[in-house]
Amino acid sequence: MTIGPVSADVAIVGNGPVGAALANLLGVAGLSVVIIERFDDSYGLPRATHLDGEAMRVLQAMGLAEEVASTLGLHPRMRFVDAHGRLLIDWARPTQPGPSGWRESNRFHQPQLEQILRRGLGRFPGHVVLSGCEFLGVREEKDGVVASYTRSGDGANGEVRARFLVGCDGANSLVRELIGSSLEILADPAQWLVVDVLLAEPVPALPAGTMQICDPARPITMIECVGGRYRWEIKLMPGDDASSFAEPENVWQMLKRWISPQQAVVERAVLYTFRSAVARSWRHGRTLLAGDAAHLTPPFLGQGLCAGIRDAANLAWKLSWVVKGLAPQSLLDSYAQEQSPHVRAFIREAVRIADIIQVTDPAAAARRDQDLIDSPQMLRSIRPSLGAGLHARWPAPAGSYSQQPVLSDGRRMDDAAGLRFVVLGPPEILEAVSDATRDIWRCAGALVLPGEGTAYLEELGCKCVIVRPDRYILAAASSATELDAATALIPLARN
Repeated sequence: MTIGPVSADVAIVGNGPVGAALANLLGVAGLSVVIIERFDDSYGLPRATHLDGEAMRVLQAMGLAEEVASTLGLHPRMRFVDAHGRLLIDWARPTQPGPSGWRESNRFHQPQLEQILRRGLGRFPGHVVLSGCEFLGVREEKDGVVASYTRSGDGANGEVRARFLVGCDGANSLVRELIGSSLEILADPAQWLVVDVLLAEPVPALPAGTMQICDPARPITMIECVGGRYRWEIKLMPGDDASSFAEPENVWQMLKRWISPQQAVVERAVLYTFRSAVARSWRHGRTLLAGDAAHLTPPFLGQGLCAGIRDAANLAWKLSWVVKGLAPQSLLDSYAQEQSPHVRAFIREAVRIADIIQVTDPAAAARRDQDLIDSPQMLRSIRPSLGAGLHARWPAPAGSYSQQPVLSDGRRMDDAAGLRFVVLGPPEILEAVSDATRDIWRCAGALVLPGEGTAYLEELGCKCVIVRPDRYILAAASSATELDAATALIPLARN
């Protein structure tokens, strides 16, 4: 049996949180999407647990942040303790909105997030979700791609025709394999047991926030989640039997020092290999990668899903511009140029923290403990700049993440801007730019906001700034002449 072809601007393989986030952003941008998803329904058990302020800001761009915010819990701190419970590091997280306009560290329940993202797709009449369909392959034609799939229920075959295809199909991505990309391994993998429990009632003895137990005999992470849930991540050690390590008897034996079966139900106990890797290539022609298909981050920073959502934000506006003819297809080259170095910085930091936690040699652990007690570390969330892409060699703060000022009318900047470029600066400079600059602003649909964000500009140490649709800084300027040069970086097609 053959199913009639379906057409859209963009085809996405995978309707997980990254694929659904990308589809929502593309819908806001006015593009149509077909998603090929192998499962009939979203996965109902916990996985990722942390959303940062930047991820929330991307959700704001797709009009779903307020609904997601109603489901979030606080993530106020992470404590590192040694085998005897002595405090090694106390990493406090801010509990008030930060520069992004959102709280910078939040707990969430992934099934709730996925439900919100999937419901959001229903706002766009041009979106089609092919659930229960297995992606088989993709071929590129002159003006687009053709993706083939088979429907699991009856074995029927079908095709999706689109201008571009994005593989959001996870760590074992078939799309990555088909474009001939491989993973560059950045650190040795480590196997851990992840146990999620649903508490029958509050257990006061469980530590609040996150606790990293840096015990060389067995490193353990304990995480307070939302909705009465709690997570343990337990490192496998030499001599452990991986085939039985996730069995209920073994799980409860390891948890008994904190909790009993009468106090909680195990929702999930599964072995994970924590991996640190980046795809060597993120694009082949009209086929691209995003999320875990493009990079794998160990969980110690809570940045795995956040990184995928940043991919979606970077890619969505660029795909939109290319499909609409505003920019050349070469704009898509900047996607991996910017995102790959960016995510590598997060992976390196996660590996650094893992190296603190995962010391298993008792003598080395004793030295680590004493060093941290003698010279306490202050851990802070990193915010790396993008790799050199659109901003090329333009000096800092180009490529760095922008704040979200509140405008004089009380709106947050992004609520006024949508998925557009924003130009901030004093009226006297914005009025003195060249006609060519004004023409670029008009063609790009940029939102020009004279006199707004003055405190932010003072903090940056510049007079003007151009903010991209994904809320990174394209360039800063301190005169009309510099702003003319900065505006020329906006990647409009030059006819």
